[in-house]
Amino acid sequence: MALIEQRIAQLGLRLPSPIQPPPGVTLPFAFVQIQGTRVLFSGHGPLNDDGSVAGPLGKLGQDLNVEQGYEQARRVALAVLGSMKRAIGDLDRIAAWTRVFGMVNCTPDFTAQPAVVNGFSHLILELYGEDRGMHTRSAVGMAALPFNIPVEIEGEVLLHG
Repeated sequence: MALIEQRIAQLGLRLPSPIQPPPGVTLPFAFVQIQGTRVLFSGHGPLNDDGSVAGPLGKLGQDLNVEQGYEQARRVALAVLGSMKRAIGDLDRIAAWTRVFGMVNCTPDFTAQPAVVNGFSHLILELYGEDRGMHTRSAVGMAALPFNIPVEIEGEVLLHG
């Protein structure tokens, strides 16, 4: 088993199956696109192990607190890693996490978006270490996100050449 997958298992975590969108929803885009050593990943939300959208759903500052949002952002990291594994075969191929764009479904007065998206960043850093896992990042509030998910994250990684 690859080193990153071993670390995931040691933490008691699992990579989810591909997203199972709600009935009647089509997703006509690639979740991961590889361009040489550059890999872009589309916006991912939190998933259960079977690929269904994971709750709790709703807005931070209204339906969820910061701790719940943080946990949902960790689930997003696992969803991204699952998609990356399916696309590149081995998560150890990732040389660097370069850019992360975190979107938080929140009320207009909610200002703790960085604390929520930290759930994603902390897990990536825990798995990859600072040398490979440190990334640039934005964490912004949104009026709404698809399927009423609380967090959506997109970004980019580089593969070993």
